[in-house]
Amino acid sequence: MLSAFITHADCARHEMGPHHPECPERLGAINDQLLMAGLLDYMSQHDAPLATEEQLSRAHNALYVREMFTSSPAEGYHQIDPDTCMNPHTLTAAQRAAGAAVLATDLVIKGEVPNAFCCVRPPGHHAERAAAMGFCFFNNAAVGIRHALDVHGLERVALIDFDVHHGNGSEDIFHGDERVLMCSTFETGLYPFNGDIPKGPNMVNIGLATRSLGDKFREAVTNTWLPALERFEPQMIFISAGFDGHREDDMGNLGLVEADYAWVTQQLLNVADKHAKGRIVSCLEGGYVLSPLARSVAAHVKVLIGAD
Repeated sequence: MLSAFITHADCARHEMGPHHPECPERLGAINDQLLMAGLLDYMSQHDAPLATEEQLSRAHNALYVREMFTSSPAEGYHQIDPDTCMNPHTLTAAQRAAGAAVLATDLVIKGEVPNAFCCVRPPGHHAERAAAMGFCFFNNAAVGIRHALDVHGLERVALIDFDVHHGNGSEDIFHGDERVLMCSTFETGLYPFNGDIPKGPNMVNIGLATRSLGDKFREAVTNTWLPALERFEPQMIFISAGFDGHREDDMGNLGLVEADYAWVTQQLLNVADKHAKGRIVSCLEGGYVLSPLARSVAAHVKVLIGAD
């Protein structure tokens, strides 16, 4: 059975101005790398649908969702914060990105694919229940998780976030929700400047010091994430897959490499195989230098699809 690769051309139409790090070329670089490595031959390719307001409102405040729809500019840019803005195509791209997580959830839970990678943008993990920020508008993984819980009736879902920045939006949405266990690593002292003190007992946040390198990252996963996941016994795993912790990405300074991303993916696959019937949905988050981003995604996907 082939893993799913979900994307859409609309995701490349969103842009936030020249020289912005969260650029459309990110998706092209990933696609080219997967194509050259032959990995797409082992994946079923799907177009991401548009997430509906109802689907978005399971993770976000309904008034906020409506505000995003009405804020979409007819031309030019609508500024959200100093680093985040909407162009005329942003809303559609954001709906596609969240819709990819919904489709991936359906495909995986129905047993049509073992797992899925959502190659989409804008990213999502900084989007809070009622606020866009940090390049993010809708929280893609959170929309997928709420779809799994509220529509498909799952009782325990894990969210894993290994972006170099803490997923404050996901924590805002899920803290205190006993159905969700969130495990996060991030570099301390970076945007959004929180995460060191978890907001709820279902949050396992591990801040890593600058230049921690792979050993410290793997230690955090082994000693903290994996025991928590073992106790939780998730029925499905979602991944907020950020690759900006790579040593060649100047957005952070953790010093990770492709082998670290492959390793953590294998650990999560082991947990999913044991507790969740192998069910994993991975959503692209950060990663802003094109070559290491593309190589890291390839390492991640290669493990997901079981390629040698």
